[in-house]
Amino acid sequence: MRTLLACIAVIAVPLASEATAQEPEAPTPADFAGNWMGTLDVGAAQLRLRFVFAEGDDGLTAEVFSLDQGNAQVPVASTTLTGSTITLSMPMAGAAYEGSLSTEDGRITGTFTQGGADFPLVLERVSEEDVTPRRPQNPAEPYPYLAEDVTYPNPDGGHTMAGTFTRPADGGPFPAVVLISGSGPQDRDEALMDHRPFLVLADHLTRRGIAVLRYDDRGVGQSTGTFATATTPDFASDALAAVAYLKTRDDVNPAAIGLAGHSEGGVVAPIAAARSDDVSYIVLMAGTGVNGERILYAQAALILRAGGATEAAIASNRARQERIFGVLKSEPDPERAAREIEAIIRASLETATDEELAQTGITDSASADAVIAAQVQQVNTPWFRYFLTYEPAEMLEQVTVPVLAINGEKDLQVPWEENLREIEAALQRGGNTRYEIRAFPDLNHLFQHAETGAPSEYQAIEETWSVEVMEAIADWILRTVGG
Repeated sequence: MRTLLACIAVIAVPLASEATAQEPEAPTPADFAGNWMGTLDVGAAQLRLRFVFAEGDDGLTAEVFSLDQGNAQVPVASTTLTGSTITLSMPMAGAAYEGSLSTEDGRITGTFTQGGADFPLVLERVSEEDVTPRRPQNPAEPYPYLAEDVTYPNPDGGHTMAGTFTRPADGGPFPAVVLISGSGPQDRDEALMDHRPFLVLADHLTRRGIAVLRYDDRGVGQSTGTFATATTPDFASDALAAVAYLKTRDDVNPAAIGLAGHSEGGVVAPIAAARSDDVSYIVLMAGTGVNGERILYAQAALILRAGGATEAAIASNRARQERIFGVLKSEPDPERAAREIEAIIRASLETATDEELAQTGITDSASADAVIAAQVQQVNTPWFRYFLTYEPAEMLEQVTVPVLAINGEKDLQVPWEENLREIEAALQRGGNTRYEIRAFPDLNHLFQHAETGAPSEYQAIEETWSVEVMEAIADWILRTVGG
């Protein structure tokens, strides 16, 4: 089931009682107020939902969050309390929840409905601490090292980058690494699903004696510029601006500055290294070795299969991808491309079952229009067009500095075998012998220990980074630069 984009309404049903017993008093809004949580079993996955009820001037209000879908908030349209029953309606997602509060066990027992399917959902009262995901690897201040917020220019783009620089408290100058985030607008911590991967990685590397610069993407956080029209080479320009800034610092060894990119950052790093002699090494963390089209075909099949999709559904999705990607490769005009892609998506929806439509959040013509518009917008961008056809191997062949390329064997977003193989082959064709290729068992795209590697697991996993991987990165950097 997709991230819930819905509204919530509340209905109530009185609790049954013995005829001879005194009728219990109906619950008041105060009896519902607070945090509640339940787990929705939708077959392919289990989703934890948090309900927050509060007393307002007009009665009870509600908020709903899907914890395992990036803590996505479900907007509540209306909340109705009748007797002991509360009903939440979510028209945008074609969903609703109706449950009754028990005076015996204090639980709300009810049914979550979406797309014509009913799912039992029992809510139990929880504390704020219970619903806050544990992230034991997040470092707490005061840090045993220097942490400084910095800004620096990118003359090529005419904007200012903002980030955080960390280094050991004593000694220096230090070897340094610039962290480059994956695709999408990312902040300096690469924050997602309550994880802060770059904060954790920077903390570990700095404690090992390596200075680290991590930064907000252009147009994100404190960095200026425009993200929406940028492509991968633009992000390489931002990475090189970070290298140029580090070269101005007395506490950084200018001959030992490298780049470590995660996911798309692993595509950005080789571009930057091939452009500039100021880059001393690169680390590719789940970077790609093949073009985006091949990545997306493999990624979609693996994730759908992990979610229980049939082979027929996977094949159907592949065919739809091929048609959409064909438009993007052949039609340069965005407006004409948008019309063609919309037609492809609408045609595919005509043959979809009600259950398949509900899983994409489509319940009526209005929600269908919204979903189609979002899908068209997602792919019909300068970045996506570039990503689709860009061949990272061509730039990898030009990289002459040492390279560490790593991946998790349960990575479903950048499948490890094909990509590490192609990265190594490209380096060999370019005559680069100073590289190390490593695949880590049981780790997903975020380098967490995982059961299946599906993105739906990311939030539920407490671990942010495998310590083994962080140690491997630190060891390799220090060996490479002689630190």
